[in-house]
Amino acid sequence: MVRRTASHRLAFEPAAIYQYPEHLRPSLEGLPSLPGVYIFHGESDTMPLYIGKSVNIRSRVMSHFRTADEARMLRQARHVSFITTAGELGALLLEAQMIKNQQPLFNKRLRKNRQLCSLHISGMKPAVVYAKEVDFSHTLNLFGLYSSRRSALETLQKIADEQRLCLGLLGLENLSKGRACFRFSLGRCAGACCGRESVEEHHQRLLAALEKVRVQCWPWEGAVGVVEEGALQTQIHIINNWFYLGSVTDIASASELTSTPQGFDSDGYKILCRPVISGKFPIIPLS
Repeated sequence: MVRRTASHRLAFEPAAIYQYPEHLRPSLEGLPSLPGVYIFHGESDTMPLYIGKSVNIRSRVMSHFRTADEARMLRQARHVSFITTAGELGALLLEAQMIKNQQPLFNKRLRKNRQLCSLHISGMKPAVVYAKEVDFSHTLNLFGLYSSRRSALETLQKIADEQRLCLGLLGLENLSKGRACFRFSLGRCAGACCGRESVEEHHQRLLAALEKVRVQCWPWEGAVGVVEEGALQTQIHIINNWFYLGSVTDIASASELTSTPQGFDSDGYKILCRPVISGKFPIIPLS
């Protein structure tokens, strides 16, 4: 029986046998110091090894060559290609779209989460609702985007603990009419369940705590063009219901990008919401 020592095991770790990938040097010559997306290609023409983005493509690609932990991916790579964008927003959008469509081997897989849910406030009690059943782009009073019902309820529990809210009034446990909940006796509920505070005061504290994760409705009637100006090019990113549909350089070409998928794209929402709502980029309504 051969005993494997620590040094013996280390020899088989990719980082331990890292060698600079000389075969990729020709791919580096044309890399620009501009924003955009870069792609490490292997033997397959249909499935890239890795897709990344940066405000400086050349600098970011070179950083991969200095990372021994990426030895396995670099050994399989045969060449590197790139697509420039006007700026960081375009790079973020294009990267997310390409990863979803092409599913690169070494990227974290971005797939549609069929359990995506949110907390909906209707009346005085929150409820968990799902993106497959509710139009998240146009439904008011949605708070937070969660990967599962359990995650949503854990957030609600945490808010209850921080704000001394009643779990019974939140629908997280049964509550006997006219009686205080158990948490009230522990000082962990402010007493909306037994009249120590009004139900309205309880509800306002819940809303205040949730406000920071409010899901913004799509603010336009249809698709818009988000204008991003860069050093060498200007792009118009076509967006509808928080979905990225593609980019054009001439607004007249926007009519070619008319198909908006069903459902809700949480990745697109996270990328777009803040810069679009803040007014950072000029907006061109397309309908």
